[in-house]
Amino acid sequence: MTPLLLGVRHHGPGSARAVRAALEAAPPDAVLIEGPPEADALLALAADDRMRPPVALLAHAVDDPGRAAFWPLADFSPEWVAIRWALGRGVPVRFIDLPAAFSLAAGAMEPAGAVAVEPAEDGAAGADPVRVDPLAVLAGAAGYDDPERWWEDVVEHRGPGGGSDPLAPFAALGEAMAALRGRYGHGGHERDLVREAHMRLQLRSARKEFSDRLAVVCGAWHMPAFSEKTTVAADRALLKGLPKVRTEMTWVPWTHRRLARQSGYGAGIDSPGWYGHLFQAPDRPIERWMTKVAGLLRDEDRIVSSAHVIEAVRLAETLAALRGRPHAGLTETTDAIRAVMCDGSDVPLDLIRDRLVVGDVLGEVPDDAPAVPLQRDLSRAQRTLRLKPEARERELELDLRKETDASRSRLLHRLRLLSIGWGEPTAGRGSTGTFRESWRLRWEPELHVRVAEAGVWGTTVLSAAVAKAENDAVTAADLAGITSLAERCLLAELTDALPVVMRALADRAALDADVGHLARALPALARSLRYGDVRSTDTSALAEVATGLAERICVGLPPACAGLDAEGAGRMRRDLDAVHTAMGLLPAERRPGERWSAVLRGLAVRDAVPGLLRGRAARLLLDDGRLDEDEAARLMSLALSTGAPPAEAAAWIEGFIGGASGGGMLLVHDERLLALVDGWLTRVSPEAFTDVLPLLRRTFSAYEPGVRRTLGELIRRGPATASGGQRRSEAAIPGFAPDLHLRRADAVLPVLRLLLGVPGPGTGLEPGTAPGPEAKGSAAEGRVEQGPGTPETPGTPETPEMPRTEDDDLAGVGR
Repeated sequence: MTPLLLGVRHHGPGSARAVRAALEAAPPDAVLIEGPPEADALLALAADDRMRPPVALLAHAVDDPGRAAFWPLADFSPEWVAIRWALGRGVPVRFIDLPAAFSLAAGAMEPAGAVAVEPAEDGAAGADPVRVDPLAVLAGAAGYDDPERWWEDVVEHRGPGGGSDPLAPFAALGEAMAALRGRYGHGGHERDLVREAHMRLQLRSARKEFSDRLAVVCGAWHMPAFSEKTTVAADRALLKGLPKVRTEMTWVPWTHRRLARQSGYGAGIDSPGWYGHLFQAPDRPIERWMTKVAGLLRDEDRIVSSAHVIEAVRLAETLAALRGRPHAGLTETTDAIRAVMCDGSDVPLDLIRDRLVVGDVLGEVPDDAPAVPLQRDLSRAQRTLRLKPEARERELELDLRKETDASRSRLLHRLRLLSIGWGEPTAGRGSTGTFRESWRLRWEPELHVRVAEAGVWGTTVLSAAVAKAENDAVTAADLAGITSLAERCLLAELTDALPVVMRALADRAALDADVGHLARALPALARSLRYGDVRSTDTSALAEVATGLAERICVGLPPACAGLDAEGAGRMRRDLDAVHTAMGLLPAERRPGERWSAVLRGLAVRDAVPGLLRGRAARLLLDDGRLDEDEAARLMSLALSTGAPPAEAAAWIEGFIGGASGGGMLLVHDERLLALVDGWLTRVSPEAFTDVLPLLRRTFSAYEPGVRRTLGELIRRGPATASGGQRRSEAAIPGFAPDLHLRRADAVLPVLRLLLGVPGPGTGLEPGTAPGPEAKGSAAEGRVEQGPGTPETPGTPETPEMPRTEDDDLAGVGR
């Protein structure tokens, strides 16, 4: 009796149903499945109700956890269905593919059903050149130009009934594959011959242990290999001398997104979410799918009614009939959804493809599944902190004043230090203070490999992070790397690692004389001091190093800025901005405020310094209030004088008003500066204008559209001259008066005080008390007078009555 060969596609609902029907029709004494034999001991966990696909078998080398591979399984994978069927009926089940110990030892031997974490160029799963695509050949013979569409019509879209003989499809598929292999050879990589030799040996062994009533679930292409007339000696000869490594295996959660072909998975499919729906739907899959799509669109505030669902179903079935398909497939349903529910737009279709066609389903694995100690500690921390790994990306806002949020922050920072990128810090939408953190979380299956790799540093997240930080401090390549490490240690609260990091930091800082290195190192130290205060961490040693760096920067920066070319000036400008921000973050007693201001003044007036840096230094002084507007205008007039080269003047403008530093608003509110820029620009010769135009476009294109529009209007009207220094009497901007209307400004003061809870001068009110009903404020005099009278609604201020003016009548505004 020959074994029952069940050739399948690795992930497909039709194949899964066919396998289950065949096993029910001809129950075997044992089930053999294409997969790594080291996982036989883990098969019993598949019967646990806590195991929810998609899941994957993870194999990694014990001595090199980075060498790893996955064998993913979804609920619609034929292998998973066969495993569950066998375990549910007490039938022995075994894996018979080439052991993972061989696959991981040689990348070229990697099984086609596995996913390499970082595959070699010529060893990636699915990346090998094949001589023939069997699906394409069979589809062409059937008159199809799309092999995927043919396979779906013939296999995947078959309903639970399938046909009268459950074994007939596999017999026909075996004959087709045998014909193809007879014509084209084995058609794949040399590894296929080795894998098939091992599977034949395992089949012979199972026949001796059980009987000939065996079922073999394998890739359809391998079916003819089990019927080949080969000897045991020949098969063993193919396996002789293969390299081998010591491996460990476990179950890990997987995601639908990682089952998709676009993720790089060689055996991936285009629509795991759609296939999962086809497998789980008991009946009427198209109607159920359209209902699911309608629910998603409604959640996104799109108007989708029951009539839309009915019409979409009808259109999909009509399209299938017109195209000669037995059932409506994903192409027909997508076309119907676009026409009926999306008004012909592809924008909502992108959401449907992402959420439903592919999906963010994340599997679950029992806690008692084998795992490295670090993974167990991480799982405990995730449960304690209520941070459940999720496949879908989500935002997490943390308030570090709360113990739970602070613990979450420490865990995420420690994982980042271990190169386990579960969370990425982002710019928060709320407070910008040090008590707030924003994270973007997304769990990827490959992170299990990162956890296994990090296990060499320790058995807990804390101990591993400390050991990793100490090693990174000793091996850091530059000073900025050590200061960044010190900042991460403070954020992760790794107090045990700080002494080693600080010694390395002090040694490297004392020996590094490059001002650029010092400038790039100081910002991280300044941020570390700031966060150290929030997290109650002792940062006295860090403060000493930061103070020393700040002093050395003040001494070495002026000569370092002289004689730079355009590229060097651009790099130095970024360092200058970062250092200036860092100086403001240093503790007040350690902040070289006056000395730093003197450094900036020296840069602003020194001719040897590039115009970009001179303009930037002047702007930083102006923003800090250490340079008045008259002096700023004088520096600009010197930089834009006739004798200054146009390119150098344009660079000065970029440094002073360029980027996202609010330079546009500065020109809007100070028309003297705008007049200087306008006058210089009109004097530039046509030849020089061509050279400075790209620089000017880069400077002004960074402004918001409203700012650019306002500047254009001011230029059109003619800004105030630099010599006169007076604003024109007419409105500078359409819709705005030239001067402040004091009586109108007075009217808003009572309401503002009510909103802010601030008492007015002379009212005798406590904070939070509303002013009296007849309170009248004066923006010019700065006082509020309490008038007699009692309002109908206590605590509600009335707008003071004002005499109508000509401006009021023209603007159509009453009291």
